[in-house]
Amino acid sequence: MPNTPLTQAVELMISPAKILPLGCDARVLNDCSLIVDKGKIIAITPTAQAHKAYTPRDHIILSEHVLMPGLINAHGHSAMTLLRGYADDLPLMQWLQEYIWPAESSWVDENFVQDGTELAVAEMLKSGTTCYSDMYFYPEISAHVARTSGIRAQITFPILNFPTPWAQTPDEAITKGLALHDRYQGIERITVGFGPHAPYTVNDEVFERIAILSAELQAPIQVHLHETAQEVSEALLNTGERPISRLHQLGVITPLTQCVHMTALNDDDITLLSQSGASVIHCPESNLKLASGLCPTQQLLDAGITVGLGTDGAASNNDLDMFGELHTAALTGKLSANNASAINAYQALHMATLGGAKALGIEHLTGSLEVGKACDAIAIRLDDVSSLPLYNLASQLVYTHQSRQVSDAWVDGKQLLQDGKLCTLNEDNIKHKAKTWAAKISQPPSKSL
Repeated sequence: MPNTPLTQAVELMISPAKILPLGCDARVLNDCSLIVDKGKIIAITPTAQAHKAYTPRDHIILSEHVLMPGLINAHGHSAMTLLRGYADDLPLMQWLQEYIWPAESSWVDENFVQDGTELAVAEMLKSGTTCYSDMYFYPEISAHVARTSGIRAQITFPILNFPTPWAQTPDEAITKGLALHDRYQGIERITVGFGPHAPYTVNDEVFERIAILSAELQAPIQVHLHETAQEVSEALLNTGERPISRLHQLGVITPLTQCVHMTALNDDDITLLSQSGASVIHCPESNLKLASGLCPTQQLLDAGITVGLGTDGAASNNDLDMFGELHTAALTGKLSANNASAINAYQALHMATLGGAKALGIEHLTGSLEVGKACDAIAIRLDDVSSLPLYNLASQLVYTHQSRQVSDAWVDGKQLLQDGKLCTLNEDNIKHKAKTWAAKISQPPSKSL
């Protein structure tokens, strides 16, 4: 009898109807399987051949699904899910100064951040996000939730010139943040970086120190920048400089820097961004809700600038649905450019996956389904009435709010969502805690006798 070739034992084989790798081109692969071992993708091959070459410990057949990279929520404040709907329909500074900052002063502690972050991670996983960036108080809690839940995360510790629930001074915030950075240095799935809040809340001396430390550690910086035209005009009035120019002179605008919002830009700002190698994180729905402005995304992409997408916090969005975000990004991109061809469906998907990974400096790990990368993937049903008929897969994913059809999610090859059910988080417990917080926060302050 002829010798039968041995098959390779592997951890996982996923066999969907279609695979959208979102790598170097817009290919859609039909009747192929993703082969995973030790959390990494080792092959993408026709399913008929995969059966002959591999013996998987787990084989998942998804005959009515597309498998694609998990979405990357490149900017948010995860614990603020507990303030979802707390203060709506207000301008940015009024929203912050009269509602959000006072509420945070009253309620934010380690328990608030733990419960709010778990609620955020649950929402993100169920809607197709496998990696998120967080900037919020008690970042060690957010990092712990990310580690135990299995999601991938960038944690940027908040730095402001005034006291916060987490740190009384910028020096204290930096000291605590550096300790957190050291603690997670050996954990590939979690990156820790600097989160100076904004040019109007952080002074020059602190920014200069952050720039030096970031370069020494090769750690990312994420900062709210040019969020509104008012921010820019007030900076010009007070300092004679546009915020991005000031930060550039202080050494902050580098390839390690992620500039969030960027709605109020002129040609010089875009040239500076392009030359510096800094990235932009676009948060279209938050910008729309707070009437902050429109980020000129097509112009940024045309200038060779990396653009990722973020939801911002649920207090100003009010959801963490990245499929909704990339849909809005495509529509507002067309409006901003006055061109119906701007920000096409594939560009929107790219911003929500590989663009976000590049912005966070982790494109070697995630953002596309390619051999050698981590298996950070999601499966989406294609047989719902809202998905039929199907002519163009990218267009269907962008323009029809497919988050409700997300069925499964993996990070590092570990399944975190199975047929719509969370695998590592207790959804009932998370819901109960959210309702408990709502009951406390909605109570009027007690009057002293």
